[in-house]
Amino acid sequence: MTVRAGSDSAVRQLNGSGSADSVISVTGLVKRYGEVEAVRGIDFEVARGETFGFLGPNGAGKTTTIKILCTLADATAGQAVVAGHDARTDRDAVRRNIGLVFQDTTLDTYLTAEQNLRFHAELYGVPKSAVMPRMRQVMDMVGLWERRDSLVSTYSGGMQRRLEIARGLLHAPHVLFLDEPTVGLDPQTRSSIWTYINDLKKREDITIFLTTHYMDEAEHCDRIGIIDHGKIVAIDTPEALKASIGKDRVQIQTADDPAAIRALADVFGIEAAMHDGAVTFSVASGEQFVPRLFGEFSVPIRSVSVSRPSLDDVFMSYTGTTIRDAEGSGVDALRQMAQRWRAGRR
Repeated sequence: MTVRAGSDSAVRQLNGSGSADSVISVTGLVKRYGEVEAVRGIDFEVARGETFGFLGPNGAGKTTTIKILCTLADATAGQAVVAGHDARTDRDAVRRNIGLVFQDTTLDTYLTAEQNLRFHAELYGVPKSAVMPRMRQVMDMVGLWERRDSLVSTYSGGMQRRLEIARGLLHAPHVLFLDEPTVGLDPQTRSSIWTYINDLKKREDITIFLTTHYMDEAEHCDRIGIIDHGKIVAIDTPEALKASIGKDRVQIQTADDPAAIRALADVFGIEAAMHDGAVTFSVASGEQFVPRLFGEFSVPIRSVSVSRPSLDDVFMSYTGTTIRDAEGSGVDALRQMAQRWRAGRR
């Protein structure tokens, strides 16, 4: 095989053939850990060149799915095909075709950025003549070329995340997996990371699969799969999902929130619940409904807000809760499991 230095296609030749239309295909995927069913029979496909996002709270099954797709865990049942290769039976071929950025950093902080990338290039068999040109290309892409000789331990959290993205791209994968790519970063750094991610989509022939519980990150995706309790409850573009709701979200704070919830049901036939510390419900044309609310409502209203459908509203519509509330209940469930486990050891 002839390899031309600095050529993306040269590095791609190491990765085998890509898939024409569906780069990721998942059918009936199940993953159990003992009695816990983390993934409960999901099906979806991701097209070539697409940015596809899994949106859901912590513990929904996002990371478990990504581990199966990246050959880091075996499915209990079902099939996952990545870049034309079965994730269970053709692990090496899958790994050659993917890049992966974990939630937690896996960089060697006692090495320089360049040393980290050279080690990765050797692991993936990148031709020596292609390493330096490709390294410069991906480090320029994330704005770190001038810091290539610095120890990674001197990098900020955002810089380390950008270096991990560059490392994931070094061997020119067909699919880049980003597992909660900006978790733990401040809003400004999160925004800059997404600037780099969107820029790489313009430069690289690549499919991106990401997991997130941040609504603003999900807006960057071409399509979103909403996952909750191990099941996909909806898949579509962000705009189509929001349009499917067709109602505005109204939140009110009152002198007696339980009485307000009962009154909304009795007077208007509206089902409401407490979310984010406020009585929350959905109605068509929320701004037109508010005057009726003040005119016919018996419970004193302290404040009211109306918002157009958001992805959080979509999540609440399909699951009955917000991501924040779902994560809170998930933490409570984990605490209860830990308490039962400790009690069983006594």
